[in-house]
Amino acid sequence: MTIASNSVGLLEIKNLRVWFGGTEVVRGVSLTLERGEVLGLVGESGSGKSVSSLAILGLLDPAARVEGSIRWMGRELVGLSNRELCTIRGREIAMIFQEPMTALNPVMSVGKQIAEAIVAHRAKLDGREAKREAIAALESVAIPEAARRFGDYPHQFSGGQRQRILIAMALVHKPQLLIADEPTTALDVTVQAQVLELLKTLQLEHGVAMLFTSHDLAVVGQMADRVAVMRSGQILESGSALEVLVQPRHAYTKSLLAAVPTLRTDREKPLALV
Repeated sequence: MTIASNSVGLLEIKNLRVWFGGTEVVRGVSLTLERGEVLGLVGESGSGKSVSSLAILGLLDPAARVEGSIRWMGRELVGLSNRELCTIRGREIAMIFQEPMTALNPVMSVGKQIAEAIVAHRAKLDGREAKREAIAALESVAIPEAARRFGDYPHQFSGGQRQRILIAMALVHKPQLLIADEPTTALDVTVQAQVLELLKTLQLEHGVAMLFTSHDLAVVGQMADRVAVMRSGQILESGSALEVLVQPRHAYTKSLLAAVPTLRTDREKPLALV
């Protein structure tokens, strides 16, 4: 089932297919995302969520073969050169990756990394102005003593702070779409809640659309206006968050919900198998 829209969406994906060698890992995915909307893409590990997200920005391994259509504000992205995509990455569409420690350069201060991201699309900006904007970006995601910590390295920050730094880098150009690829996977529950609250607040403040991927239905339920359930490279079910999470139609979605423990779960019985 596809997510349909009568109007032209900000992002329109139609019949997206991705192969690695002879293996098809994304099989006919179609999604539409409107301005300011949060779409939750949920499914187990290996379902094709991250591959679909990376395909939008042309960040897959060169060996991958991509077919179908990915239209961004009416412009076809499939088939664009890396140089052409670089004008869109970061400035119009930004991405937050799963693991902040590997996404950040360990031998460059976080401030310089943000400043570098700023200058990438504003080459005429001088170093002092880039630094000022980088510090403001750190302050916007509640990094304490941002000016003093501008020169600190990734290992000097906690996991939650590193994820906040990635969020700052992603939003520094005020993109129209933010792709958040399981941004809370490596965080404990308390820090996860803080990062989700920050993302939701910034999303509302900036009016940015968001594609939020996760294997966690509870997390997606907090963030998304609409939800699409993915398995084995296909969309099985989609609809409003309320429809999918309260009245699921597909057996797989029902099994995902049954596998989530609650206060009413009988601890003497095993959780449902997905």
